Amino acid sequence: MKLTVEKEKIIDGLIKAAAIMPAKAGAAYLRSIWLQAKGDTLSIMATDANIEFTGIYPAQVEEEGLAGIQGRAFVDLMRKLPNTPINISQDKDSSTLRLEQGRRNYRLAMSNPDWFQAFSPFPEGEAVAWTGSVLEEYLDRVTFCISDDDLQDSLGCLCIKPRENGRLDLCGLNGHQFALVSFIYDDLCSRLPPEGLLIQKKYLADIKKWLGPDELELNLTDKRLYLRRLDGAEMLSLPRALYDYPDYNLFMDKLNAPDLTRLSVGRKAVGECLGRLQVFNTEADRCVYMDMKPGEVLFSVQGSDLGSARENLEAEYDGSLERIAFPTKNLLDILGHFNSEQINMKFTGAEGPCGIVGPDDMGYVVIIMPMKMASSSYYDDEEESV
Repeated sequence: MKLTVEKEKIIDGLIKAAAIMPAKAGAAYLRSIWLQAKGDTLSIMATDANIEFTGIYPAQVEEEGLAGIQGRAFVDLMRKLPNTPINISQDKDSSTLRLEQGRRNYRLAMSNPDWFQAFSPFPEGEAVAWTGSVLEEYLDRVTFCISDDDLQDSLGCLCIKPRENGRLDLCGLNGHQFALVSFIYDDLCSRLPPEGLLIQKKYLADIKKWLGPDELELNLTDKRLYLRRLDGAEMLSLPRALYDYPDYNLFMDKLNAPDLTRLSVGRKAVGECLGRLQVFNTEADRCVYMDMKPGEVLFSVQGSDLGSARENLEAEYDGSLERIAFPTKNLLDILGHFNSEQINMKFTGAEGPCGIVGPDDMGYVVIIMPMKMASSSYYDDEEESV
């Protein structure tokens, strides 16, 4: 192998490759970044044995070849070099890879070439285009509701499910929260299997690091999902999860019941209120209590070693439910994923699912389960009654 490459043309790819490698890898193969010089390109490849990254960049190749090197050390060195051409050559006698840049000369130990295993190629045909920034926005709106526990099978996965009339549901569920973005995309809807596509949460961070504003191609096989830039320069592939996803219509349908209690309140005002009340939460009581009546809602935190707090906000209220409790932190996190100035809350009962939507967040809904209230009395007799 012998080639010359511009640092600024490959450094982003090297950083993305290093991000794929496991932080605590055991096998030397997984600690390696693989460089393949062929034609007039340099391919950069890395894997953690599940997710695979391939980047193809322009280079002046004199001799073709394949070399594996200790990935993180190589990337750290490349990041610290100036943006001038770098000569890379393989020293077969000493099993090292030589880097030369002006008066600088470095030698890096090479991995055994027998360790290399060919990466999965992008399946041609039936690929669907998608904008990276749009996908990233959808992932941000849903990922926080996916379980962090890999042992929870489908609850630890993002679900992309085709619906009728070209509609897609992109959703996440962790047992006490559910987030769904629904949108129309005929081409992708027709490409997905009826049971949908499941992606484990542990891969979503790698996908978001790789995504950018550019258009990309999406394709899939029975076992893997493939994402590739339209120019073919970079590709990410990862295994599909093959679990059965819960039927979320069972609780979504409850939000269409005729006897719901509804509350409309300013999102920013609620967020600021919850941020202050959260100061009074403890491990023993992590909740905020909502007492509702026409024209207003009272947010309160029960008395504790830290004291107690209550704030009253203007609101539009309609229904029979007067009191409910939610984990303060969870409710605050949910509000941060909305853009609407007003949020509308649909209550199915004191212990039933609550749906949150916003008029400027079309197709987006988050469901949160309330906390069971142990007592109907929140304040001492000496305090003003609600």
